[in-house]
Amino acid sequence: MSDQSAGKSKRSGKGRKSKADEAQPKSVGTKPAEAKAKKSAAAKSSAKAEAPKKKAAKTPEPQAAAPPPPRPEAPKFQAPPGLDPSSLTAEQRAALEKLSTNLARAALTAQGAIAEAALRNADRPAALSPDPMHVGPALTDVMGRLAAQPDRLVRAQADLFQRYMELWQSAARRAMGETVDPVVTPAKGDKRFADPDWSENPVFDVIKQSYLVTSNWLNGLVSDVNDVEPMTKRRVEFFMKMLTDAFSPSNFLVSNPAALREAMATHGESLLRGMENFAEDLDRGGGKLAISQTDYEMFKIGENVATAPGKVVFQNDVLQLLQFNPTTPQVHQIPLLIFPPWINKFYILDLRPENSMIRWLCDQGITVFVASWVNPDVELATKTFEDYMREGIYEASAAVMKQADVDRVNTVGYCIGGTLLSATLAHMAARGDTRINSATFFAAQQDFAEAGDLLLFTNEEWLKDLEQRMDAGGGVLPGKDMADTFNVLRSNDLIWSFFVNNYLMGKEPKPFDLLFWNSDQTRMPKTLHLFYLRKFYGENALAKGELVLDNVRLDLGQVKTPVYVQSSKEDHIAPARSVYRGAKLFGGPVTFMMSGSGHIAGVINAPVAQKYQHWTNSELPPTVEEWMAGAKETPGSWWPNWAEWLKAKSGPMVPARDPAKGPLPPLEDAPGSYVKVVS
Repeated sequence: MSDQSAGKSKRSGKGRKSKADEAQPKSVGTKPAEAKAKKSAAAKSSAKAEAPKKKAAKTPEPQAAAPPPPRPEAPKFQAPPGLDPSSLTAEQRAALEKLSTNLARAALTAQGAIAEAALRNADRPAALSPDPMHVGPALTDVMGRLAAQPDRLVRAQADLFQRYMELWQSAARRAMGETVDPVVTPAKGDKRFADPDWSENPVFDVIKQSYLVTSNWLNGLVSDVNDVEPMTKRRVEFFMKMLTDAFSPSNFLVSNPAALREAMATHGESLLRGMENFAEDLDRGGGKLAISQTDYEMFKIGENVATAPGKVVFQNDVLQLLQFNPTTPQVHQIPLLIFPPWINKFYILDLRPENSMIRWLCDQGITVFVASWVNPDVELATKTFEDYMREGIYEASAAVMKQADVDRVNTVGYCIGGTLLSATLAHMAARGDTRINSATFFAAQQDFAEAGDLLLFTNEEWLKDLEQRMDAGGGVLPGKDMADTFNVLRSNDLIWSFFVNNYLMGKEPKPFDLLFWNSDQTRMPKTLHLFYLRKFYGENALAKGELVLDNVRLDLGQVKTPVYVQSSKEDHIAPARSVYRGAKLFGGPVTFMMSGSGHIAGVINAPVAQKYQHWTNSELPPTVEEWMAGAKETPGSWWPNWAEWLKAKSGPMVPARDPAKGPLPPLEDAPGSYVKVVS
């Protein structure tokens, strides 16, 4: 395990090169950091103004399978065929020479990066699979159903031809000066075609509409297939969406008007910068492409994220327990203990002071404790779900009760942390343990029958591949693998948008604390992770009353603890419908609430932002659709609604508790050391 400051490769800041910058292009086998060292002072001084300078990462020299090829000569400028150089002005010739040189340098930079990556991966076992997502059998099934209905295929092809005829006619009428409505438009929120040229330029408008017609047709063709097992069909739908998203014209230089415009305006410098970004991302990923989503050097844990003051008052193998400083002279008697997901770091709850839920809760007179989960290494590979229940929920709640001198605590479980809390509540109910006074769930699932798209990654073939990767890693799943999985679920937002920005446009990703947190994933212990995926996603054992922990069969119906359930309307990981099914499993009083936005923004929505909305309904009818029909919409954050519910269950006011003066001696300052360990 290593410290945050030493664990990540650094992405160096770049600006456009000045005319004086005549550095040689990177050659095959040249490290990106070495090539960047040759930049002139003029290029460095023009670096991005909004971010501080960053140092290039020092990556250990890979063992080359063969000596690197010789450095190629930088090509000399030659006029394009058919163009008489004498017909150009001196300015035009200089611009053309610069464009030609930058294109050549960009090509050489990309070639060098790819060659170096190949050398770094030469001794690694082949990881490529002809079907890494195991979609082949499902695709065969769906296509077989289509082939068995030739009349359906004929109608579908006729419909596609008709749509293309409409598009051609529309394009012809527009070319003659008519004003015509588009045949097809991007879906609401689709940012790929935001550039005005996608609509104003007739050529790019036709390219865009042609793509949308084809992709909509392909996705619709799969969605309309009948007599296919639902999960099989859903897997093919997901794969088809990934495929059509990848082939969007916005992802290619020659068909992206913004990228072409930038390349011409900068005489090819944008493409050179893009290939330097590409080389750096390959270098940072150790020979595998790790697309940068933000300026990682802008954020330091404990300095400008995770800054709420407090102390670490307890720790064991799986967590550090943080107690935060009070901000009011009096606090409610019963403290709040938050269990975030162990897949991520806890500071999603404390990104900046203005959107920190931890600080906001302290301002409400709540004594706040948070579990900071360990980033496990191979020594913890055999930790089980029961271990996380005992050493997580049981030991942390006992420590909180001792520190606050109370006999019960209020709790929060976020995402997978909420699933663990739910199972533990059922375990406590079976044992007659009443220490949990109330439980709040943020985007947490108990019933996985209608879980999000992660359900597609939990078939047995995929899990066997996952187990092999964990075994190769010493019994833990690398954090990057988890990050890649979550990125795939929103590929347009978290992959392709950065591909275009970083490589085609040659721009640096903007500093964004949320994306910094998103990239800071933890490793997963093999035993714990496979149990979770198989028992919850695969078997839905908790909802069925079939899950056994510590020889205790769990029944959520026996949980009488008051429960507040938060869901998000656009959550793709824990869909509101799935969260609602889980809410109905508890045997005690349940308050269900739905917020606007998704899995993160739907939860982290401070009142000061005045964003989104939330819906409330005191009833709990059979379906979420019925609940929504009778719900009341309220603009803004849902936090005040929850705080009112929470305060009613937090007891009378008592003098504020200083973390440094409790029965548990402070071990270190918040945010602690566990959160700084990087994968």
